[in-house]
Amino acid sequence: MPSPNISARHATLALLAGLFAIPPGSTQSGPLGLAYQFTHSDNSDLTISPDGKQLVVLSVIAGREQLVRMNIDRSNPVQITTDAADHEDPAWSPDGKKIAFVLIRDGREQIHLMSPDGTGIEPLAPADRKTIHPAWSSDSQSVLYCTDDDLHPPAKNDAEIYLINIASKKTTRLIAGGVNTYPSLSPDGSKIAFRRMVENTNSEIFVANSDGSAAVNITNSPAFDGWPAWSPKGTKIAFATNRGGNHEIYIMSPDGTGVRKVASTEGRATAPKWSPDGTAIYFPNCWKSAYSYDCQVFAVKLDPAY
Repeated sequence: MPSPNISARHATLALLAGLFAIPPGSTQSGPLGLAYQFTHSDNSDLTISPDGKQLVVLSVIAGREQLVRMNIDRSNPVQITTDAADHEDPAWSPDGKKIAFVLIRDGREQIHLMSPDGTGIEPLAPADRKTIHPAWSSDSQSVLYCTDDDLHPPAKNDAEIYLINIASKKTTRLIAGGVNTYPSLSPDGSKIAFRRMVENTNSEIFVANSDGSAAVNITNSPAFDGWPAWSPKGTKIAFATNRGGNHEIYIMSPDGTGVRKVASTEGRATAPKWSPDGTAIYFPNCWKSAYSYDCQVFAVKLDPAY
């Protein structure tokens, strides 16, 4: 005769079998398909107004890179470019009156200027060379830019850094010899930080005098370092590097010491921009998602201010 414990166990198993029995007419099989991400967004290049209240971002709209202005809390977005061209690398002037950007049309990349509402678009850099990465002088009278280093990708070609006076259009070559891009002028106007390729896969950050002399490699790392940006006080340089694996945002002193990671992020974080009061860093972060690629703007709050 079975023990009471065995009989109770059989009764419990029978009850569970009844609860999980497959109803008549149903089948037991795997899911019908693989869910994948259907919508994607691409928001990347950004610039912040000198009062810190607004920003402009590059957004891909109907297959075109357009510039969108919005409040710093992301409210009230307004598309300020609407033509059938691509628009990249926006840079807001320190006096708040102009935005420099790259207009790409018919295979030509040329630095242009416009008002913050998108009106008054006019060319700035010469039209006979492809020009990218505009950056302002602190007095809003001049713009730094470089020539395109990706004329025949994936191979890099020599790129030079220039300074152009807005009123006179006088252009001065500051940095030459090799691949030199992403210029950033210090707040006091005495130094230029920029990215230079020293080998096929090694990118370093250099700092030179404002006239381009006495360039010094301040990163000296086998990693890919680039996208330098001076803090408002000039005490730090933010940059992106893959020395931790994926590209993330770091800061360092202008001599390359005191390197610290700003935040741990997944994806490819590049091109940091400081808030005007030095209390935050904004940057685009991109990652592969399902069958496409997504980019969004991230922000990190800082204490103390730099």
